Amino acid sequence: MALRNLFFCLVAAAFWPVSIIKGETAIVPYETVLTKSANVQEEIVNKHNALRRRVIPQACNMLKMEWNENAAQNARNWSKVCEKDHSPQVKRIITNILFGENLLFASLPISWSDAIQMWYDESKNFTYGYGPINPESNVGHYTQTVWSTSYMIGCGVAHCPNQQIFKYFYTCHYCHGGNNPATFTTPYKKGIPCGDCPGQCENKLCTNPCPYVDVAINCPDAVRIASCNHKVVAARCEASCRCKNEIK
Repeated sequence: MALRNLFFCLVAAAFWPVSIIKGETAIVPYETVLTKSANVQEEIVNKHNALRRRVIPQACNMLKMEWNENAAQNARNWSKVCEKDHSPQVKRIITNILFGENLLFASLPISWSDAIQMWYDESKNFTYGYGPINPESNVGHYTQTVWSTSYMIGCGVAHCPNQQIFKYFYTCHYCHGGNNPATFTTPYKKGIPCGDCPGQCENKLCTNPCPYVDVAINCPDAVRIASCNHKVVAARCEASCRCKNEIK
């Protein structure tokens, strides 16, 4: 593998602006980053989980990630569009759940581990409980990478030869999607690793995800006041109603 100065363009998850950086990293053959390979899938999942274990402050509700092939196919499809922008939300919905998205555009192919590390390295511009250290700091890739309730991931990459500079488009889709503006400054709950999932822990990561999501923002109050027997509450607060001990 050769070391060479590359240009990268990062489009952060959800609502953060584009960041263009120059860095030195290893160039790899394009074929070695294609995500149909089980080895590449394992690399992506393992890299995410390794980074999720090392967050500071530590997390008590960080879920272990696993590969999702449906999400991966959506990510591959979007990478092939070769457009330096987020995919429409309708292209990130699986079983009525919206997936989050991280993007990276590189001038030459790099490993997935390096791409994911670049997303995580935005942590240097982020303070837990406060958010970005200044308004110009891009941290949305980091927060999506370590969003505690994201437990499924699928990624894809495409070669875009008609682009002038950024010819390799990397996309990862995450479920559940992160970067909720209401809790953006706290992408996970701080505490002793696996403190919220006793007995369902694997090497500092929880293994009991809730497969449902709350659509409404006031579900705890709605469940307390109206209960899950109310059909509107049951429909819009599935996570709160169906998951009692799972991480949600």
